[in-house]
Formats: sequence, C-alpha cells, structure tokens
Amino acid sequence: MNKFFTYILAFFLYFTFLNAEVVKELEINGNNRISKETIKVYGGIQNLNKNFTNQDLDEILKNLYGTNFFENVNLEIKNNILIVNLKEYPLINTLLITGEKTKKFSEEIQKIIKTKENGSFVESDLKQDIITIKNLYSSIGYNFSKIEPRIKEIDENNVDLIINIDRGEVTKISKINFTGDKKVKDKRLRDVITSQEDKFWKIISRNTKFSENLINLDKRLLTNYYKSIGYYDVEVESASANILDSSQIEITYTINAGQRYRIDKITTNVDKVFNKDIFFSLDKIYKKNTGDYYSPFKVKKILDEIDEIIEKNNLQFVEHRVNETISNDNISLIFEIFEGEKTLVERINILGNNITNETVVRSELLLDEGDPFTNLKLEKSIAKIKSRNIFGKVNQIIKNGSSKDLKIIDIVVEEKPTGEISAGAGVGTDGGSFAVNIQENNWLGEGKQVGFNLELDQTSIKGELNYTNPNYDLLGNSLTYSLYSTQNDSPDQGYENSLFGFGVGTSFEQYKNIFTNLALNFSHDDLRTTDNASDSLKKQKGKFSEISGKYGLTFDQRNRSFMPTDGSIITFSQLVPIYADKPFLENRFSSSMYHSFGENFIGAGKIFVDTINGLNDEDVRISKRKFLSSKRLRGFKKRKIGPVDGSDHIGGNYAAAINFEGNLPNLLPDSSNAEVGLFLDFGNVWSVDYDKTIDESNKLRSSTGVAMNWISPLGPMSFVLSTNLSKASTDKTETFNFNLGTSF
Repeated sequence: MNKFFTYILAFFLYFTFLNAEVVKELEINGNNRISKETIKVYGGIQNLNKNFTNQDLDEILKNLYGTNFFENVNLEIKNNILIVNLKEYPLINTLLITGEKTKKFSEEIQKIIKTKENGSFVESDLKQDIITIKNLYSSIGYNFSKIEPRIKEIDENNVDLIINIDRGEVTKISKINFTGDKKVKDKRLRDVITSQEDKFWKIISRNTKFSENLINLDKRLLTNYYKSIGYYDVEVESASANILDSSQIEITYTINAGQRYRIDKITTNVDKVFNKDIFFSLDKIYKKNTGDYYSPFKVKKILDEIDEIIEKNNLQFVEHRVNETISNDNISLIFEIFEGEKTLVERINILGNNITNETVVRSELLLDEGDPFTNLKLEKSIAKIKSRNIFGKVNQIIKNGSSKDLKIIDIVVEEKPTGEISAGAGVGTDGGSFAVNIQENNWLGEGKQVGFNLELDQTSIKGELNYTNPNYDLLGNSLTYSLYSTQNDSPDQGYENSLFGFGVGTSFEQYKNIFTNLALNFSHDDLRTTDNASDSLKKQKGKFSEISGKYGLTFDQRNRSFMPTDGSIITFSQLVPIYADKPFLENRFSSSMYHSFGENFIGAGKIFVDTINGLNDEDVRISKRKFLSSKRLRGFKKRKIGPVDGSDHIGGNYAAAINFEGNLPNLLPDSSNAEVGLFLDFGNVWSVDYDKTIDESNKLRSSTGVAMNWISPLGPMSFVLSTNLSKASTDKTETFNFNLGTSF
C-alpha cells in the first residue's frame, strides 16, 4: 500500500515538472496606460529565472483580472519568455451625475458606486451601480426612479460617462392593514411598527414613505413583539404591497400568531469541567419565570445572569446555549453551559463605516485583540453596536487566523440616516400647543447625540439644546451638556418670568438594573409683576441665580422599555443647592408597575411624589412651586388645583398622585382605530410657605372615568370623560377634555 502512494506521488511530481517551464524573460503587450512595473507588481511576477507551473499562471491571471484594469488577459510561455497580452478597459475621463438637484445625494452616489472618474469603465460594474442607485432612492421612498447612463466614446481607450437620474414621485403609504389570526388589536400593532399611513398632518415624517427596508423592519418588530408575549411560533407570513399608482401604495401584513406558550420547566446542564455549585443561584430566577408566558426577554435575562456568574468567577473559554422544547402549550428551557474552543482573537476589522469613526464601533466591543474568543462575547458586542441605533445592519464574519488557535473577526456595518425631525401640534379644552424636535444621533460620525426642542402654548415658550456623548472616554458613562430657556407670561396672575440655564450631567449603570444620574446646573430667574399681581407675589419679584447639584437613582425591572407589559421602574432624585440667592431642597420619587391580565388587557399602577422646601427660612419662588399635570390627575383643569392666593392657583410645596389604569380589550372593533381604557386617579397639591394666612388646601382629590385614543381622519385625538369623586372648593374641574395632535 505504501509503495502505491509513493508511485502516485512520484507521478504527480513528474507531471507537474512536465507542465513547468523556466521563464527567463517577460514580454508585456497591449498596456497603454498601466506601466510594465505596475503589471509585474500586481501580477506577482517580479521574480523570473524559475519554473512557472500551470498553477503559477492561473495565479497571475487571477491577480491581473482582480485589478479591474484589464478586459482581457492571455498568458503564453514561448522560448523561455512569458508573454502577457492585455486589453485594457477604457478610462473614464469624466463622470457626471445629472438630474439630482441635492449636492448631498450626488456626493453620496459617487461614494457608493464602483464606477469612478479616472477609473476603468466596466459594463458589469455599471449595471450593478444602477441597481445600487435605485436601492438608495428606494430606501427614501422613491421606488420608481429611472437611472439612464449615457456613454460618450472619445476614442478606443477613453470615454465620458453621464448618469442621468429621474427620482420620480415619492411613494407614500396610503393604508396599512393587518389580517390573519393576529389575536392582537390593530391599534397596538400600529404602535409596534415603524411604518405610518400618509396623512396631511404627517408632512415631515419619513416613515410614511414606502421602502423595502422599512417593511422588513416592520416584520422583525412584529415578530419580536408577538414572541415577547408568548407567541413562540408566530409567522408574519407576508407583507404584500398593492400599488395604487406611482405615488400611493397599500400595505397588508398577514399574521399567524399561533399558540401562546407558557414556560413549564427550566433546568441547567453544566459541563463537568466546571463546578456546578456556582450556578445554583440561578434557581431563584428559574422559579420566578416558571409558569409565565414565554418571552425572549425572559430568556435574555437568564443568560445575563449566567454571564454575570461566569465573569464573577473569572471563567475562561465558556460558551452557553439554550435549548427550547415545545410540548402542547408549554416550553421547556435547558441552559447548557460548556467549555468552548480554546482560541484567541488575532485581529478585529471594522468594515463599511464610511461615515462613523472606527472608535465608535470598537468602544462597544467586549472582545479585544489578544482576548480569549467566545461567541458569547461577540454576540453581546454585536448587540451593543446595534443598540447605538446608528447603523442599518451589523453583521460579523469569523475567519481562521494565522494559526489554528487564532481567529480574525470582521464586523461589517451598514450606515443609515441618523437625523430625526418631529413636530407636534395640539388643540384642546386647555388651548393650543405646538412642539418641534430635531435630533442627530451620530454627530460628525463620532456617535454623539445633538438635539434641539421647542415647545409653545398659550402662556409659555420653552427651548432646549443638548449634546450627549453616550460613551464618554470609552468608560460606558454618558455625558450630557444642556442649554435651556423658558419664558412664562401669565397676565391673569399678574406676572411674567424669564428662566435661563445650562447644565452638565452623567449617567451610568451602577449595578445590575440600577442606574445612577449626576448633574450640575446653573440657572437665572427674572420675575416681573404687574399691578394686578397679589401682594405676596409682588414680594417675590426680582432676579435670582443659583448653582445646584442633582443626583438620582433608577431601578428598572420592566420586561421592555417600550410598551411594557410586566415589571416595574422606580426612580428617585434630589436637587441640592451649592449656591443660591433663594436656596431650596427638591425631592422627586416615582414608581410605575405593569401587569398583563390577558392578551389585550394591560394594567398599570403609578405613584408620583414631588416636593420642594426653602432653606434658611427662605420662601420657594413662584416659578419653582409644584403642580400636577393633567395626565397625573384627570378631571381637573390644568394648574387649577391646590392653594389659592387671591384668585390665582399658585401651586404647592408638595404634589403627589396615585394612578390606576387599564385598557378595555375588544370593546370596539379594530376598524374603529380606537382604544378605550378606564382610570382611577388620586392626587393632591398642598402647602404654602410664603404666607401662613393662605389655606394650604391639603385635601385628597380623586376622579375616575374613561379615556379613549382615536386615529381620526383629522389626526390622532384623545378624549377623557371623567367625574370627580372628591375635590377642594377652590379646585376647577372639567368633565370632558380632548386633544387633537400628533408627532410626525
């Protein structure tokens, strides 16, 4: 047998030798603009006087075609001379983008296409570029754009290329339908997806424009939402688009929710190389989740607990996975913890970041070059990059390194628009209001956030400019700078004031689910009064400055931050003076608890307490006094409860509210685009420090009623029909309240 393999090897070597020939000279023909030396370097044929096998010649062909300089390459060895016959692609002397009026888009197109000025003219590249340009316009709603290339031949080796673009009309989403066994009301599904129906009040919104990327995002959001409430095998079967004309399209999502599953059993399977005892603490979270509806968020929390144990015990090369087994309407979870392959990270490449700085991506990585490689840390790193919300796609490619125990990781990102603009307008029983918000989430490609918002109503104008670094100095802490101004004009109460300030703050996760917030603020308040102001209010007029510090803690155990159905969030903050003309101490506490009583019935309980007290026998200024918003105490007019000075409601030193609310499932058909809920509110605003003769108004107020949100042809409307259960004699109540407005 050994002799047989020896003969085969000898035959192979002999055959290779017969097909090899010693090359002593190199002859290159057909190169007009590419020099001979460049061809030798790119082709890898610098060294002569050696045998050139067929494999060597194939490698030279591959190298030369890979330059994209040559349309045709032929190789021949004759009389010990390697003859390279070439035909060069024509050179593009001038490349013009016409028809596109926006300079930004013209520049972006020239960046993303393969065809370049002073580069080779390759027809296959041009065809692909046309598809790329159409995809770009489709992503912003121009689904019927026309791209026409015009080629002008100057001579055999030179061309001018003109790419003419006709955007066409923007394709707007005229209607969104949900069909199938969806089990969830359309109103809630509309809140889940990103796409929106085109309405006259949404003239600024980008989400009313049809694009395939937006539809794919909607399908992922719908799938994730259904799975989060227990529909493990949900299928968003199709997203059909009915084209009405070039500017209108109707979208239909067909959903098969399937069976809703509960978690009936959770176990751990630990590799024998690890000490099982260190994972016993998982039993507590297992018991908490057993019997609940399945949710990938619950699974993720358990995986996070496992990661914490692994990190705490400094375990290396550890991997884990979860096996999910379905039986009837139950799911069993088995978490397997095992020793992974012992490899290291040789190199991490960041690709596709044409705008974003590489450091922004690397700052989110839990893996570094030289670290032990685990899929666990790589997947968590990818999740952190995605959470920055500045990339359309984030993918990873794992390749073998220079040795078998090394890995090379390519992280490929796809840039997306990161600017947002929204506006809101409303009119109701309390008057009209308008708000606008502009946000950029990737300022100068550095991952920083810059925002501006403006709010106007009948008595005030508020503006704020803020700048946030979400990962300051690569420490994982956010750093925020803010500048704000408020103008209040209350002629009925006889005063107006101007408030100006700026601040700097930071926030970070102190412990698991516990977040710390720290801030330093400066403000200046100018209070002016008129003749019809009360005597007590006139005593407070003047200019006041202060420097204050603020700290806060947040304990977040919600199952998700958007549309939570279970869990709670508790926050506490305190503001203390460092320097103040009128020093005060401010405390705020809030807690919200959520629970799902059925597929479409979510209940919530909320507590809110807000206090302010003057220090050094100083009184609290009018601009600092506390009120309850109409969302925390319904059935009462805005800022019309609590202590009264003369005929003016002046707010209190203390404000508190307790709210119970829940939606009524299936009360109205899906076609109504309306959602109805019940509420029970308790609240109080009391205490006056600047005048002991004024009644403190320390009385519990309460109300109950029905609230409805309706997507009407005129825009989103909210209605509140309430009745007061208890009130003070000076309170001003309202039985009915409505608002018409939207964000777009």
